[in-house]
Amino acid sequence: MKKLYVLLLVALTVGFQACTEKDNTIDAVLDGVDSGAVLRTLSIISGEVPLGTEGAGFAVEVEEQDSQDGALLDNVDVFVAFTDNSPENGDASKSEVALKTVGRDAFTEGPFGLPRGVIDASLDEILGALGLQQGDLFGGDAFTVRLALNLTDGRTFSVDNAGGIITGGFFNSPFQYTATVICPIPDTYLTGMYLLEEITPYVDGPTFDDGSVTEVFVGDFSTERYFLTSNYPDYCTTPNDFRFTLVCGTVVVPIQESNCACGSGADYFGPSDNPASYDLTDDSVFLLTFENDVQSDCAPPEDTTYRLTKQ
Repeated sequence: MKKLYVLLLVALTVGFQACTEKDNTIDAVLDGVDSGAVLRTLSIISGEVPLGTEGAGFAVEVEEQDSQDGALLDNVDVFVAFTDNSPENGDASKSEVALKTVGRDAFTEGPFGLPRGVIDASLDEILGALGLQQGDLFGGDAFTVRLALNLTDGRTFSVDNAGGIITGGFFNSPFQYTATVICPIPDTYLTGMYLLEEITPYVDGPTFDDGSVTEVFVGDFSTERYFLTSNYPDYCTTPNDFRFTLVCGTVVVPIQESNCACGSGADYFGPSDNPASYDLTDDSVFLLTFENDVQSDCAPPEDTTYRLTKQ
């Protein structure tokens, strides 16, 4: 099996020029929403639902924009659904239900003259609307929170009638969010310098920098961890981040890319059917088991395990 080195060169060119023509990029974007409205995500204040934690819930700060600079804002309807990702104990999934309506008076004028507000929902509110109990929840389960923006002229905008130019990019107005149920862990847990050792047979050489010391960091959310390492260092030496999530005692490796593969490298590493576990009382040594080459890009998939020892 031969690995082909995938080298990505990203060229960033930043320039400033006078914008006098109507066909520049931002004008094209704004033209696309002249007659619509968006709820731009300013920050996700709480996007995780920690089990057993008082005050848990979901919260996002948004800014409303319409063709009249926010004057058309009437209210925002909030809907919620539940996906049970641990159905072995019985599937408690629930279809979407209406949660509440957030009125115009919950918004205040922001620095650009547009209405800004925080839309939140406590875990108790969400469970009550869905008819669930705390005991129905387990790490990895997820709530879907959907927003519907109602205008004073009778129109409504949500995820079903917002194009890609609205949901991502400049406006970042997805109208829909996922709040994952987690088991809380300390910020310092499984962080710091660790020795990487591959303890399963090599797949055409080591998968990572076997025998090296690397630093493990907290990721994009509190239960995510990642470290930088080469993928297949016998062929490629450019570091790549490898991410995993700590889900209530289980180390879960999500689908992610490799920067060294026979093809595109997309969806290369992924979850194992036999994931490793972790102990919140001891982070001196832990195992990381994942499926290698999920898509059979270079060879049939097989599990790879690394042992990480704190230095």
